[in-house]
Amino acid sequence: MHGMPPDGPPKAAPADPEALARNLGRMVEEGGRALSAYLKPREDGQLADQMAEQIADAVKTISQVAQYWLADPQRSLAAQTSLMKAYLEIWSSSVKRLAGETAEPAAKPEAKDARFADPGWSDNPFFDALKQSYLVTSDWAQRMVSDAELDEHTKHKAAFYVRQISNAVSPSNFVLTNPGLLRETFTSNADNLARGARMLAEDIEAGGGELKIRQTDPTQFEVGRNLATTPGKVIFENELFQLIQYAPTTETVLAVPLLIVPPWINKFYVLDLTPEKSFIKWATDQGLSVFVISWVNPDARLAAKGFEHYMREGVLTALDRVVQVTGEPKVHMIGYCVGGTLLATTLGWLAGRGYDRVQSATFLATRWTSVTPATSRYSSTKSNCRRSKSACRTPAISTRARWRTPSTCCARTT
Repeated sequence: MHGMPPDGPPKAAPADPEALARNLGRMVEEGGRALSAYLKPREDGQLADQMAEQIADAVKTISQVAQYWLADPQRSLAAQTSLMKAYLEIWSSSVKRLAGETAEPAAKPEAKDARFADPGWSDNPFFDALKQSYLVTSDWAQRMVSDAELDEHTKHKAAFYVRQISNAVSPSNFVLTNPGLLRETFTSNADNLARGARMLAEDIEAGGGELKIRQTDPTQFEVGRNLATTPGKVIFENELFQLIQYAPTTETVLAVPLLIVPPWINKFYVLDLTPEKSFIKWATDQGLSVFVISWVNPDARLAAKGFEHYMREGVLTALDRVVQVTGEPKVHMIGYCVGGTLLATTLGWLAGRGYDRVQSATFLATRWTSVTPATSRYSSTKSNCRRSKSACRTPAISTRARWRTPSTCCARTT
């Protein structure tokens, strides 16, 4: 038949119609389970759905962009003409391909765009035209925002919303418009869709009504067995944290101990995953006496605790305990991620009062000053935090240090 793509539709057909029907039934069943998991906490009043407010703000913001272009008929016509011209180029290119001719595509994805890496997006004229139409429309929408003469805050918000909408409606996200996914669906008799629906339901249930995407199987890890296996013990705890002291692995240790402040969103073992991927084990093997703060999972009882509480009852209290245990007046400190932000604030507080208790400070992936990221400008009109000024210096841990006999510490923390 003239006009049929040379390679036709995705070359896959269900090998087992009964399995296909069974898996589609599983998909529908798991989809209902996912919907129930999403709706139940909202019906019970456990979660407040803020989706309507977010949608209203997106519509309001994008409407301001539309008003700019529609306010001037000539400007509006030019915008529509540029889009129609791009569509005609895609149409012309597709017709040539269907006729067996070679045609240069009107739009190409970026080399790093993995959404269209499957050969079907280029080999099949139908999917190629669909891909180009999406890319042209997405690029046009983003130009409508960038070329609009609006205030910067509105443009940032509009650009954010347009980018999110464009990503959401990408043909790669839907079964019938993704050649690779369509092929896999036929090949597996829709088992991929049934598994995906089951994982969606499990993720929503795990998030208590919110989507909590798992990147690993949590049942495969156990603290103390194949995660956080460096020997140590809890030597102090309060309502905010536990202080872990790790067992020395050398005959003598550096006199000045090391106190690590991890972020709240990660457990203490973010720096002690496996022996091969453990900074803590490496540090003890270098002769350091290592202490780590392990933050408690906060609940309603800690709702009134703020940043200052975590500084005073967290970092400063841990610092006092390390000095008490080791007998050393100063410590080396490491701050990781937002734990580093807390450490920097603490150091600024100490320096402002003339306290000299920290020998050196090292920061890993830490933000000291807050410049609003472009992706968050859409939701903030004023900075919600004050920039802290740190009076500390951050030299590397000195190798010219005194040595002492290590303290006894051999129990493994759980």
